[in-house]
Amino acid sequence: MTPALHAYRFLTGALAPFAGFVLRRRAAAGKEDYLRLNERYAKRMPARRSSTPLIWLHGASVGETSLLLELGNRLLAERPDLMLLFTSQTLTSARLIEPRLPRNAFHQMAPLDTPAAARRFIRHWRPDLCIFGEGEIWPNLILEAERIGARRALVNGRMTEKSANGWMRARQTFKYLVGKFDAVLAADEDTARRLASLIGQPVTLAGNLKSALPPPSANDVELRRLHETFKGQRKCYLAASTHPGEEALFLDAVKAIPDAALIIAPRHPERGADIADLLRARGLPFARRSKGDAPNQRTSVLLADTMGEMGLWYRLADSVYLGGGNTPDVGGHNPLEPIRLGKPVVSGPDVFNFATMISDLEERNLIRLLKTPKAIGRALTTMPPPSTASLDLLAHEADEPMQVTLEALRPLLPGNGAS
Repeated sequence: MTPALHAYRFLTGALAPFAGFVLRRRAAAGKEDYLRLNERYAKRMPARRSSTPLIWLHGASVGETSLLLELGNRLLAERPDLMLLFTSQTLTSARLIEPRLPRNAFHQMAPLDTPAAARRFIRHWRPDLCIFGEGEIWPNLILEAERIGARRALVNGRMTEKSANGWMRARQTFKYLVGKFDAVLAADEDTARRLASLIGQPVTLAGNLKSALPPPSANDVELRRLHETFKGQRKCYLAASTHPGEEALFLDAVKAIPDAALIIAPRHPERGADIADLLRARGLPFARRSKGDAPNQRTSVLLADTMGEMGLWYRLADSVYLGGGNTPDVGGHNPLEPIRLGKPVVSGPDVFNFATMISDLEERNLIRLLKTPKAIGRALTTMPPPSTASLDLLAHEADEPMQVTLEALRPLLPGNGAS
């Protein structure tokens, strides 16, 4: 073990007694669930079926959890004898995944990466295979998994240049942790190169797993109702997965569009109250979905501060402003969902998390990356929808990253040659 890892374990152990104070403050702010704090400590966990092979899939938030859910469903389709344990860091992701869990799966909040919590979690669940999504590198959990002989894989790995430079200062520690993984799969060429440099061995370029995610579904009855009661004959513009500052940018972009039906669906629904204050300050009639408000054709903005309904908003919209690209350090969001539903898509230029994917989509004229309200508003009203040929080609290419990932994981599954 490297000196940096020894120091990390000492510090996380020393700070563990203060974790309760931090978690309670987060719960008071709506970022944790008081009733689920035991999961953070890896205490009072449900019993593990000792005879059932268990695969643990861990992601940070909504995006990673969604792709891991799809990956888990694919694994269960091939191996229905498996049990899946999903963990994630955010309440938003928990609320998204839990209604969609397959029969042989359950979810709990990710444990704190302290030595004691990591030890309790791993020794209780004893996963046969640990699958970490994108950039979730938690040293204590990884070390405990290694100690019990669990296989480990990093899927859809993504690493920015800034993160790589940071890890380069602790390269031996990263190599000690990730270099021993049984599979390391990168989402893009830049990440593959950075990971290979850090661990000193080739990394498989699988492609971005988010391309394999199906568009979110929608309730047809509710879609028809909103068409009739809210949208009517108006053009509808959606601001999807927005972050602070992007709602104001969107409103500035569309303010010159006469009689438009606007939808704002923030990335984190708990920001609904702040966005409602913004709409009041601008004098815009709005209906707040989380409060049960019923919009009509005099409603300017439908504030969609709920979870699991993005498929509804995408289908209702004529074009989409996708958030995450006009806020520093977010890195953009997955544009394939609205594009596959035939929508013109506009976002901001700061999309480093999807740089390869979005560069390709830009070349195909399927997305525009813009900064100013004027340019965004013009694009929302003038961009044509994707052509049938473009959508057919996307569908053909979409599943390749998933197939590459499954091929790498199959030998690691218990009973498939894993030892």
